[in-house]
Amino acid sequence: MAGRFEGRVAFVTGGSRGIGKGIVQLFAEDGAKVAFIDLNEEALAETTNELREKGYDVYSKVANVTDSGQVDQAMKEVHDTFGSVDILVNNAGVIRDNLLFKMSDSDWQTVMDVHLKGSFNAAKAAQKYMVEQKYGRIINISSTSALGNRGQANYAAAKAGLQGFTKTLAIELGRYGITANSVAPGFIETEMTKETAARIGISFDDLIKHSVAGIPVGRSGKPADIANAVAFFADEKSSFVNGQVIYVAGGPKN
Repeated sequence: MAGRFEGRVAFVTGGSRGIGKGIVQLFAEDGAKVAFIDLNEEALAETTNELREKGYDVYSKVANVTDSGQVDQAMKEVHDTFGSVDILVNNAGVIRDNLLFKMSDSDWQTVMDVHLKGSFNAAKAAQKYMVEQKYGRIINISSTSALGNRGQANYAAAKAGLQGFTKTLAIELGRYGITANSVAPGFIETEMTKETAARIGISFDDLIKHSVAGIPVGRSGKPADIANAVAFFADEKSSFVNGQVIYVAGGPKN
């Protein structure tokens, strides 16, 4: 039986680890040709090899989402290699958590550049091909932190910004058969949440226990939980779902 993304090409930023890797794996398993870029050369090579060993069609490249030239080049190479760019997932992200009075200019700017400028660069590069083919799915990874979270003034502002960006793309690109939606994860077990545990000085297990205590379904999230929501928006059948934000957090809020 053919997968639901058979014949489609999915491009994921920050696709080597955590949520991004989960998304790439789901698309590959469901028949898509997958492309992903990342700054982490080691993780990129590891994930690429894993997927190729399973027989999947993969393009990967070390590239910085904040550099429009690098993103444009990667997108062109993917289009030239696979013949289209059908699905874009803007997942690349970083954290530079701190309370406002301790937050440096660099902490603020780095988070803005990766999440907002990075998503702008990738969406702008992808939409060119999507408009030509009159089909596309853009999914931006936001966060429950968009609603506000202590120590994350930069991250919260960037993730809330991505929701506004999503809704605007939905309005501008809908006429071309392109939808734009956003997935906002709650607490997900990834390398990034491990970094959070280290920053606040507790073990990762303790952070999970503390987080689960406030989650109605009584468990923490896994990358596959986010990948499933992304796949819903990416599906050809979801063409009337546009400009939406879905919180995947085990409850109405995190």
